[in-house]
Amino acid sequence: MDSPVPPLPAGPGPRRRDRHGRGMRGPVAPPQVPLSTSRAAAFGDLVQDSVERLERRWPQLAEVDFLVLDVPPAGGGDSDAWAAESVPLGGMIAATSAHPARIVIYRRPVEIRTKSRDERAMFVHEIVVEQVAELLGLSPESVDPRYGDGQD
Repeated sequence: MDSPVPPLPAGPGPRRRDRHGRGMRGPVAPPQVPLSTSRAAAFGDLVQDSVERLERRWPQLAEVDFLVLDVPPAGGGDSDAWAAESVPLGGMIAATSAHPARIVIYRRPVEIRTKSRDERAMFVHEIVVEQVAELLGLSPESVDPRYGDGQD
């Protein structure tokens, strides 16, 4: 069977759509906006920045694992404590022979309590300082002298 329309020749590059003759679509976002950075990745960067600031003063923190989880585990052993208290923002797990000490920061409870990136960065740093202080057995003010100042 003969086809009245010959097949389109394969060009050197991919074929792009130009709907309704209006031209190609422009960029989705301006070049200065990082499209590939998710909220979780941006939050992880805030935690990492805070840890790096503290590691300069406390080199032993290099052996501690810092984790970011979305939410605290439901019924994680002590669910009765949650009935009277608020949702935890972070936690500390002491070192054992199987794994090093771990500090966990919960992303969603922190994001809900903050409005801007600067406020979130300050709040994350305070949570990290509190957890490191608990791990080291010190007061938060001795871990970071600027703790509680309200400025970064």
